Parts: sequence; structure tokens; C-alpha cells
Amino acid sequence: MKLKFLALVTALTSAASLAQADVKVGMITTLSGGGAGLGIDVRDGFMLAIKQASRDDIEVVIEDDQRKPDIAVQLADRMIQSEKVDILTGIIWSNLAMAVVPSALAQGKFYLSPNAGPSQLAGKGCHKNYFNVAWQNDNLHEAGGAHANSTGYNNTFVLAPNYPAGKDALTGFKRVYEGELSGELYTKLGQKDYASEIAQIRASGADSVYFFLPGGMGISFLKQYADSGLELPLVGPAFSFDQGILQAVGDAALGVANTSQWSKDIANPTNEAFVASFQAEYGRLPSLYASQGFDTANLLISAVDVADVADADAFQAALKAAEFASTRGDFSFAENNHPIQDVFVREVIKEGDIYTNKIVSTALEDHSNAYVAECKM
Repeated sequence: MKLKFLALVTALTSAASLAQADVKVGMITTLSGGGAGLGIDVRDGFMLAIKQASRDDIEVVIEDDQRKPDIAVQLADRMIQSEKVDILTGIIWSNLAMAVVPSALAQGKFYLSPNAGPSQLAGKGCHKNYFNVAWQNDNLHEAGGAHANSTGYNNTFVLAPNYPAGKDALTGFKRVYEGELSGELYTKLGQKDYASEIAQIRASGADSVYFFLPGGMGISFLKQYADSGLELPLVGPAFSFDQGILQAVGDAALGVANTSQWSKDIANPTNEAFVASFQAEYGRLPSLYASQGFDTANLLISAVDVADVADADAFQAALKAAEFASTRGDFSFAENNHPIQDVFVREVIKEGDIYTNKIVSTALEDHSNAYVAECKM
């Protein structure tokens, strides 16, 4: 089912004033079906930042891609051709990003990614109008490899879904990991039954498991893994241990190490205010995705404050400067417009009745990405 609504930061007095918004943003994200929680959190974090800044010069049109590439392409075409948006954002899944982003860039639009960071758009497919505000897909997995090294794992079993982000995930882990692999599997995107994979892990002789299974896939795997009786330590990226997922997984996730560039306990004023205000606004703790939506909106606001989006060169420079206060603290862009930032190791804990994460170490400091040299802007 298609979901469409128009979100404005403040009430505008008339249809005429609505049409005169200085910047029009098209947000295409997943709001229904599997993975909807991720898109909802990106949307809510983004709109919270717009609301807090009281920006009546920024109009946001929001559509549900239903996690289907063909739907995402149709929505992007309509937003560009009929809605006349200046900027696109919102996509969660890398296969959808690869279907939408290159075409949008070719039509002269800006794309600000609050999540998907496929290697193809960081390397040879980089573009001066494309900025990723979350990560390059490999980053958290590279941190996973670093954590496995420091923990002494040397025979890890790895698995991820068979789509661009899944391939980037295991590529990133293997780039840094110094041990041997006891097995490597690519699962079906959206898969819910992992009995066969767990049997292969059991028989592999592994001393640990590294997995990337975002959304409902991670919930299913973690529950089945706990029920299997296997006691091999698990390591994964934040996607499989984020705030929304943890409540569904429960005790099966306690104590598991996961890597993230954000956590609710990062001690800086922006993050502390964000966590409190998000909880007050929506009645739940923010997730990694919510923080990324919030940062993406604040990057946009910082650029709108100093440059006209119609002046592409000036707007690019304003985005590149990243003159905003990030929830992550120190934040800047590498030459290929992907973040340079710390990546942490977190541990799943329980605070009262709520499952959440706490930072236990820093895996990578001021970390960029492996594709900068391939980017020729």
C-alpha cells in the first residue's frame, strides 16, 4: 500500500505560501512491511531536526518505497519530474539506492543518504552531488574485524544477505580481520529461517560468528541461534542490535558486542539533547537510524543557511563543510563525500525493562573508507 504525506516544519498560512518553500526535499524510505521500523526512525529523526529548527523554508514530501526497487524508482521519477524536488534522501536499502541515486544525480539533483552507503557510490560511482551522512557500507564491518582481532578470534564464521550491503559487509570485515574463516555464507534477502545456516556454523569448528542481518532478518536469526544451544560468541554491526530490534530479540542479545558510529551514551551536548528530545517527542528511545536522520537534516539546514540550492557549486561546498553539530561529535567528509568518524564497540545491556547498548571501547578512530582513491570527482 502506498503511503504519502506532506510534512512541513511549521503550519503555513496558505497553499500559496506552501508552493514558495525555498527548498523542497523528497524523502523515499521504507514505512511498511519488513524493515519499516528503520525508515520510520530515519523519518522521525529527520523531521525532529526540522521541527526544532523551526524551518518554514524547507518542505519535505515523504513516500513509502515498500522496500521495492521498482516502487522507489517510480517515486523518485515523480518527485523529480512532478514535485520538482531539489534534494532526495531517505533510502534505507542499498539495492534501492543503486536503483534510484545514479539517475537522480544525472538529473542534477542532490542526494543526502541517511543510511545506505554502497561501495559503488563511494568509489568509481562517486558524485559531487552525493553525500552520505551515515557511513560507507564497509565501515562498521571493518570495525567488527578490528574487534575480532583484539578479542583473539581466529576462526570466525561469517554470513550476510546476498545484496550490495551484504557483500560490502563481509568485504569490510575481511579487509581488517587477520584470522581464518571457518565458513562464509550469503543468505536470501528477507530470509526468516536460519536452521540450515546454524547447522553449518555448528559443524564448522568456528570460534566465533560475525553476521550482518538487519531488521527482521536479525531478529529471526538471533532467536533461532539462542534456541539452538550454540554458545559461540556473536559479533555484528549495530544494524542487528539497534534499539527497535533489541526489544523484539530480548535476552538472546544480552552481552553481544556490536559496532556502531553512534550510541545513545555518546557524551556530547548535541547527542544528549537529541536523545532526550526524541524520547519526549515520540515516546521511545532513538535508534541509530533516528540519529542518522537527525544528522542528515541538520547537515541540510547548515547548507541552506549559507547557500542557495540553485547554485550547485556553492551548495556542494556548504554541504562539504559539514558545519553542523553532529550527534556523533567529530564529523567531517572524506574526499568522496563519506564520513570520517570514530566507530565504537557496544555491548547489549538491560536498563530496567529496556534493552539497549553501552559503549565499551573504540574500534576505529577518525575512520574514513577504502574507496577514496577510486573516486575521481
